[in-house]
Amino acid sequence: MSEGNLNQLWARCLMEELVRGGLRHAVVCPGSRSSPLAHACATTEGLRVWSVIDERSAGFFALGLAKQSRVPVVLVATSGTAGAHFYPAVIEAALSQVPLLVLTADRPLELQGWGAAQTVPQARLFGEFARWFVDLGMPEAHEGALLHLRATASRALATATRAPRGAVHLNVPMRDPLYPTPESVDVKHLSELARHGRPGQPLTRIVPPARPPEPQALEAVRERIQATERGLIVCGPRDENDGFAEAITELAEVTGYPVLAEATSQARYGGGPFTISLYDAMLRHEAFARAHRPQLVLRFGGGLTARGPQTWLDGSGAEVVLFSDEGALFDPQHRASRVVEGSAVAACAALTRGLSRRGLGTWARGFLWAEQWTRAALESAFSEEGGLTEMRLAHDVVGALPDGANLFVSSSMPIRDVDAFAPSTTRSLRVLANRGANGIDGIVSSALGMAAASTRPTVLLTGDLALLHDVGGLLTARRCGIPLTVVVVNNDGGGIFSFLPIAQAEQTRTHYESLWGTPHGVDFSHAAALYQARYRRPDSPAALRAAVLEGLKGGLNLIEVRVPERDRNVEAHRRLFARMTAALGEGPWL
Repeated sequence: MSEGNLNQLWARCLMEELVRGGLRHAVVCPGSRSSPLAHACATTEGLRVWSVIDERSAGFFALGLAKQSRVPVVLVATSGTAGAHFYPAVIEAALSQVPLLVLTADRPLELQGWGAAQTVPQARLFGEFARWFVDLGMPEAHEGALLHLRATASRALATATRAPRGAVHLNVPMRDPLYPTPESVDVKHLSELARHGRPGQPLTRIVPPARPPEPQALEAVRERIQATERGLIVCGPRDENDGFAEAITELAEVTGYPVLAEATSQARYGGGPFTISLYDAMLRHEAFARAHRPQLVLRFGGGLTARGPQTWLDGSGAEVVLFSDEGALFDPQHRASRVVEGSAVAACAALTRGLSRRGLGTWARGFLWAEQWTRAALESAFSEEGGLTEMRLAHDVVGALPDGANLFVSSSMPIRDVDAFAPSTTRSLRVLANRGANGIDGIVSSALGMAAASTRPTVLLTGDLALLHDVGGLLTARRCGIPLTVVVVNNDGGGIFSFLPIAQAEQTRTHYESLWGTPHGVDFSHAAALYQARYRRPDSPAALRAAVLEGLKGGLNLIEVRVPERDRNVEAHRRLFARMTAALGEGPWL
């Protein structure tokens, strides 16, 4: 009785066990040392393999797959510096609690430290950002070694998915031969359990503990809600696709609390009548903001993107209760008096069951009135001006999306403009962004991962610098046939810096454009041609909407929108915010 060579046996057992544990996607980068792993991925039933040439892009592609699917995705790289290119994606996975399983092939012990090519120390390559690291050791046709390999695979999956979720790193050293060979390894002495595990199930099924919120903690929160009319529900970035919008809507209707919902909270689009989306503008009205300071704030998800509303909340003096799904703490100013861990949806349901319906009081009516009038001012301004600005672009891209569509939004200005100027709708949209480390790297690849893990049409809204950071990600879309519509806001540089004091500082004025503004002069039609994407450059809101709708029909689409100069953009933002804020008048807001 024999089976392949030793590396084939080892890699097959590993991948077999991962698939039995629920793994469905593998992102494989080309390389020699990783050949047994790549071949095992390609030949393991139930595993879809995505070939991505560049490791940095591959890391973010896997991140997008896992963000959308909410199950671990395996990443495979060869030895040397290849795995190091996964580092930014591993950091984002750690900070936004996304499950990944990173496999780095490695040289055997006898080649370490003596100048062998493509050999670097790979132990704990990702430092504190990996939830767990294991060196699997050299492959052995040994009963105990194979059982340990299978059990470790099960444990790796459990660790990646246990709160706080993140990346697990398995280092896989192998000796030649790295390719399938006629020679085979004798496995007569191995048990069926070591050779084939438990068909249809993992060798060791590790079930993470259930995380229902602690009942006594919820009872204390419930008592505070019952005693407090002036309360707010605040929803920051949250990736889970678990009925959060419905649960928040029910809690809001029972408590009578308005819901301040970020675009990436999964509560703004498809939420209920208490959803407030234009709070950035309304809280710029000093009298309104002062009159509507809450006494109790129920916080869900990550930190708010807009600085103004977060500063207002921190300075309100309100009691803050933080609900943490993953054990992550988003409270840099230390305002939370209580943190309730466990499922946010379960917490909402439990709180709702124990409360009597308060109804729509003057507190909530003030926010709903302000939302109505700021929205009217926003729509009026867009109707009168008619041109394509960064604010209008964010508003219209979201407005063009059909119910159930996916939107991935880049950090920097696009996420801020969507938050500020793309109000809530009854359409249910899934909106994701890389808000763990808030970087602009890997945005195209992350959006492609979202699209690849979904059957729904997907749009990426990105800035020009973010696209240039990851333009090579478009190659994966072409090679793998992934449909994606990319809308790039081209203001010829780093637009967000124009909003910062650095843009006006006397000491930096001479070097501002070269070091911060960073104009590039790129015509993105050439990128579209390079990667065989359909290219459009709309010059009006109607043309933009038509281009987005056409792109949603399928294929790779690149829509470049050239907007006014960065300095003019700052002033345009200020004018629009001022108009929306002025719509609130002088009160009273009932």
